Amino acid sequence: MLLKPQFLKAQDAPIARVLDAAGRVILGKDQQLRLALACLLARGHLLIEDLPGVGKTTLALVLARTLGLQFQRIQFTSDMLPADIVGVSVYDRGTGSFKFHPGPIFAQVILADEVNRATPKTQSALLEAMEENQVTAEGATRKLPEPFFVIATQNPSEQFGTFPLPESQLDRFMMRIELGYPDRSAERALLSGVDRRDLLAHLEPCMSPAELLALQDNARAVHVAPALLDYVQAIVEHTRHSPDYAAGLSPRAALALVHSARAWALLEGRDKVIPEDVQAVLAGVATHRLRPAHDGTRRVDIGAQLVAAVPIP
Repeated sequence: MLLKPQFLKAQDAPIARVLDAAGRVILGKDQQLRLALACLLARGHLLIEDLPGVGKTTLALVLARTLGLQFQRIQFTSDMLPADIVGVSVYDRGTGSFKFHPGPIFAQVILADEVNRATPKTQSALLEAMEENQVTAEGATRKLPEPFFVIATQNPSEQFGTFPLPESQLDRFMMRIELGYPDRSAERALLSGVDRRDLLAHLEPCMSPAELLALQDNARAVHVAPALLDYVQAIVEHTRHSPDYAAGLSPRAALALVHSARAWALLEGRDKVIPEDVQAVLAGVATHRLRPAHDGTRRVDIGAQLVAAVPIP
């Protein structure tokens, strides 16, 4: 059932309740929270890259609890095997046959913590799950639950003991965000307030999984005008011809930009996408997909560069 835009923006709407509850735990990061929720509404997966200790794990826990979803955390390490994620068949003496024991991937929200500390072989175990919402193990294909949302965290690649994610896996993430340090007032409230673990323990779901699935359907139904698609195509074509980037955005990235803009418009309580919605999600969608052609180009500037370089039709 499609919901009316004014209901989605109401203070007692499920989306508003989720953002309000999450904002009381994750202080001073309203933009990042909205981007994470937009990524989920667009049926994508989220990559959070930042220094240890800035709240990446807490963000994943907050989203799972406020959305009432089943949660599993996978701590990636250098000695982890793909079977540790997907599951393994174990021989049952009672039945004389092998029984499959599902791995932690069979949950609605997966926190792939420090994903770039695992070897590429183990990292690739996530690919099918993220792209197809299913896994293949022991010769059988098994569906994953709905909704299914992967939040992967990674430490900066220059830190010791990391294996950079290949471009094929980076492209599976609809968005990449950074949390960064809190501002002075948010950090003061963090230092003087209640422990975040205590707040997490008392968080109550603000919507049901069925309501979330309905909101995802609503995001797909948000109208995108031909002129808006012209704007998206102009951005994509600019990246493909600009000397600033080693390679341009792919068709998958263009789709991710449209889907994310739809979800952002839904968060704003509108039933159609405007150019500002595209600009709001552009950095999150494009930054991890574009590699600067010159070492002196800072990745964090890519979103602003694209907004400035491509005029709105």
